[in-house]
Amino acid sequence: MATKSGSSKRPMCPKCSKPARICLCTRLKAPSLENSVAVTILQHGLEKKHPLNSTRIASLGLRNLTVVSVSDVNFEGRFVLDFSYPDSKTGSSHWDRNITDFGGIGNGDAVVAFTIEKYGAIASLCNQMQKQNKFDQLLASQIAGNDLGKGFSVVKFQRKQLHGIDEYEEFQEFEIKVPPGSVLLFPSERAVRIEAINFEVKNLIVLDGTWAKAKRMYNENPWLKLLPHLKLDLDELSLYSEVRHQPKTGCLSTIESIVYALKALGEDPEKLDGLLEVFKSMVGDQRQCKDERLSKFSVKPSQS
Repeated sequence: MATKSGSSKRPMCPKCSKPARICLCTRLKAPSLENSVAVTILQHGLEKKHPLNSTRIASLGLRNLTVVSVSDVNFEGRFVLDFSYPDSKTGSSHWDRNITDFGGIGNGDAVVAFTIEKYGAIASLCNQMQKQNKFDQLLASQIAGNDLGKGFSVVKFQRKQLHGIDEYEEFQEFEIKVPPGSVLLFPSERAVRIEAINFEVKNLIVLDGTWAKAKRMYNENPWLKLLPHLKLDLDELSLYSEVRHQPKTGCLSTIESIVYALKALGEDPEKLDGLLEVFKSMVGDQRQCKDERLSKFSVKPSQS
């Protein structure tokens, strides 16, 4: 049932968050895909309501999907990584069991906590692993790599400065389970092609936002750097290149990136192509709306 948005009063589809007249829900020609490789989307908080945001199509077409809202760190962020993953019978054997609980999170078993400042600078790191006190040392540690392979959870807290100089407010922004076999789809310098991965990928983590927002999310969530990085080696223009800025060839929309990655990982290509068709139609809607707006402001020829 369509609802009305507060500002425009247009009937809106509550499922795809598009105006009812251009609802996407009925455009899927097949049931949603039961993807065996899970997809976790970290979505920038400002991206959700963008008319061309393609995560809405992933939500319609993929059953094994998690979407987590992520906001910028404007003052301070705290993270707690717990390596005693729930599916593990013994937890991690390498981490100090007596580390003090951090902010009431964790059970003192295999926990790492750190604080970051705006744009991702590490302000402090609390861990008992081989006396390492820098995040890059943790990143390079083979022991950490062994524990990461077993899965972990991440809790993020945001700390905001209120009106007073010494007044602060802290709240939990998200909690994510990162299961074994997780990878990050992000073209960093150490990213490899999918065919170079030597283990079974079970969870694909994707950043959803403009290229600038995605880079900031990556920098302000340093735990992502602990994961194996994948890249898509494609020389293609995005389907939305006509209506949304594409920094360079190969910078694709979120749904395009997911589709190409899942295809390479062996998921159903026909159903995945169906998601691209829906995305293509959504881009067409936006192009038509843009043309209609321009036509309203076009100058009518003078009559003599």
